[in-house]
Amino acid sequence: MSLDKRQMHLGVFVLGTGNHSAGWRYEGAATSSCDLAVMQEIARTAERGKFDLLFISDGLDMDPGDHPSFVCRFEPTTLLSVLSACTSHIGLGGTVSTSFSEPFNVARTFASLDHISAGRAAWNVVTSSRPKAALNFSRDAHLEHELRYERANEFVDVVNGLWDCWEDGAIVADKETGEFLDASKVRPLDHKGRFFQVKGPINIARCPQGHPVIIQAGGSPTGLELAARTADVVFSVVQELEPAKKAYADLKGRMAKYGRSPDQLAVLPGVMPVVGVTDAEAREKLSKLQSWLTPTNALTLVSGRIGYDVSGYPLDGPVPAPPGSENGSSTFHRVLYETAKRQNMTLRDLYNLTAAARGHWVTAGTPAGIADTLEQWFVEGAADGFNILPAYFPGGLDDFVDLVVPELQRRGLFRRDYEGTTLRDHFGLPRTAVPIRPRETAAAGAA
Repeated sequence: MSLDKRQMHLGVFVLGTGNHSAGWRYEGAATSSCDLAVMQEIARTAERGKFDLLFISDGLDMDPGDHPSFVCRFEPTTLLSVLSACTSHIGLGGTVSTSFSEPFNVARTFASLDHISAGRAAWNVVTSSRPKAALNFSRDAHLEHELRYERANEFVDVVNGLWDCWEDGAIVADKETGEFLDASKVRPLDHKGRFFQVKGPINIARCPQGHPVIIQAGGSPTGLELAARTADVVFSVVQELEPAKKAYADLKGRMAKYGRSPDQLAVLPGVMPVVGVTDAEAREKLSKLQSWLTPTNALTLVSGRIGYDVSGYPLDGPVPAPPGSENGSSTFHRVLYETAKRQNMTLRDLYNLTAAARGHWVTAGTPAGIADTLEQWFVEGAADGFNILPAYFPGGLDDFVDLVVPELQRRGLFRRDYEGTTLRDHFGLPRTAVPIRPRETAAAGAA
């Protein structure tokens, strides 16, 4: 199948202790998300692998029983500013919640990061879902889901509006005439909405990218509409090829009503790749990680993934054949069983493949085998690339960069070098232009 020069985009989802909740226990693995040296090594490795984006998630509460990286973590934008100094090309994305922030602060923060990094900033727009976060912001409870998204829609519009308050060339700094600012190129926002009143303008010049890249990950109908209208990149949570293809087409199909084309949005499913010289070695790595967990309802979970009831079978026994004629089984279920049979998997092996990455998709195998899977998803219209979730750092990322990336490059699926300097360049997106407005309005507003 011709790819028409279309190439994958790759991001790395950085949790310093590893995306697998027991990843920190792996030999040689990092044990902290608050070790700057570790974060710098991750950033340099991802840039060596020519990744589009390094992504730092965030949360606004802490529970001792959380994933180790959630218990103790850097504030993302502070960290990304530091990482911009040890990298030169890779994009730098961070999460900031619309439920517990103000648009002016967010616009200013990401504009600053875009200037500091010379055009590599990305804002992951989230509404926050953890109820306890509200207790840290003088609230007794979180806003209701739909209300959170109403607020988020207005929030994003205000941030975009603040970024557009400045035109290029507004700072003149003419030492001969004494003119520092061309006031005709700066205007207030004068926003008055349901949730926010923001005068503007923002107090920083127009961003190198025009607008920093916007990331979104909501999977609800309202979240998908927000993404279709405003996002440049979407992180999706999927595990099966056919549903992923339907979700991909659904999201892209929502864009036309907002005057956008499908190529203006990149969909990156999250995937945890566990790489081995052989399939057996990869499964052994994953099994070791899983052995440090306490599996609950493992057979029930496997039943849900394979499509028929295996709860009466031993976890360490072979995967039983589908009942009857497999009527009603999806293609994925059949392929999953056939793969398990071909590789002599046990039910525990199958559990390991489906329960390791907090709901994200896991693939374990050789570099060529993992590349085969990623290529299938990419070519068949399930993804524009992938958000890579290494099980542990630095080894899990090293394996992908050193072994899988060259295989993708050999197939012409991924860049061998950066062709631009900004994150928008990496995603093939143009610099965001200032909306056209009457010159007299801008001049009057700046007076």
